[in-house]
Amino acid sequence: MSTAVQRLFAKVSPTYDLINRILTFGLDRGWRERAAASAADRSGIWIDVCCGTGDMVADLAHLATDETKVLGLDFSWPMLRKARKKPGMDRTILLLADARILPVLDGSVDVITVSFGVRNIRHSHLTLAQTFKEFHRVLKPGGLFVSLETSQPQSKIVRWLFHTYACLFVRGVGGRISGSRSGYAYLSSTASQFYNAAELSETIREAGFHDVRYHHMMFGVVAIHEAST
Repeated sequence: MSTAVQRLFAKVSPTYDLINRILTFGLDRGWRERAAASAADRSGIWIDVCCGTGDMVADLAHLATDETKVLGLDFSWPMLRKARKKPGMDRTILLLADARILPVLDGSVDVITVSFGVRNIRHSHLTLAQTFKEFHRVLKPGGLFVSLETSQPQSKIVRWLFHTYACLFVRGVGGRISGSRSGYAYLSSTASQFYNAAELSETIREAGFHDVRYHHMMFGVVAIHEAST
């Protein structure tokens, strides 16, 4: 990811969790728990990519057995530093890494998750497809990929409301609290311009995954995708 985006996340890291709670009315916690639960019947090595301040890593660690290793990877050191302070992180490994080039051997991972990070990878369709291929590379045969991300509601009215909310509230409230208007202008635009669930499914398939499935939440504003290698 670009240096500019790294600087953006470094600047918003102190207030990132607070703003997420405010802008999602606290619902993001339940969404992450639901996505993390997809891994609950597996063991081995679990990696949360673009882990940010570690909310998803903490949820995974809560579900993991003693035989399971949970890793969180992010390209922002300030985000990782904040993640390390959260409860339960003593059972995890946090690494500074770019999602596009994972420091992991081929076929060595059982589960990869990413929550609200995919749209920050999508500088182009090609970039996102190549990143998904990287996820596919490190997963074992039969491994699981889980993505929790904003989506585009099918209803035109709901989609208009979502885009208006992203433009006015995400940009305005996030920028005011964080002190980074440009940062939340960027984050609001990535949410409004991202794929719908069917389009994201097709990109995941292009990377070699199969059994791609998804379900919507919050009237289609958010979607969880699951896919297998």
